Amino acid sequence: MKQVLVLYYTRSGATADMAKLIARGVEAIDGVEALLRTVPEISETCEAIDAKVPDSGAPYVSLDELKMCDALALGSPTRFGNMAAPLKFFLEKTSGHWLSGSLVGKPAGVFTSTSSLHGGQETTLLSMMIPLLHHGMLISGLPYTESELLTTTTGGTPYGPSHLAGSESNYPISDDEKALCIALGKRLATLAVKL
Repeated sequence: MKQVLVLYYTRSGATADMAKLIARGVEAIDGVEALLRTVPEISETCEAIDAKVPDSGAPYVSLDELKMCDALALGSPTRFGNMAAPLKFFLEKTSGHWLSGSLVGKPAGVFTSTSSLHGGQETTLLSMMIPLLHHGMLISGLPYTESELLTTTTGGTPYGPSHLAGSESNYPISDDEKALCIALGKRLATLAVKL
């Protein structure tokens, strides 16, 4: 059984909802399962000690789970055109994987959620790709054969799915955004099987 790690950070829940849709797409492909994982918050003043298991939602990811995955979907809310600090903090602890080459040749894709239509979705997605490229991962976006890229009036990019959450983070994921999340999951799962 191939495994796609769907790793994300969320603050208001929209990125987690996108992750679940991507997982649905992953599991639509025979012989592939999705592993939903998140990362803990980080502290501004000192190293915080979080419980081993979060109060709700997906469990925290381990470095071994990252190493063992066959593909990766990485998601974050947009923070000034960049990924959120907790996700970046986790990625900065992966130098052992970089040294060993354990992620080289594995497919990866990215996704994001933001509060405004022009809130930096595409730069966030591109910035999330950079550490994955350093790891030698094979980046996959969404081709324009996904017709929702041509019809969406909310989120969605060829670099990966995006969601317009609104200033109160209360906009539901649109049908186009849902379809693009599922499409990314299917794409990564298919690539994991082929590779």
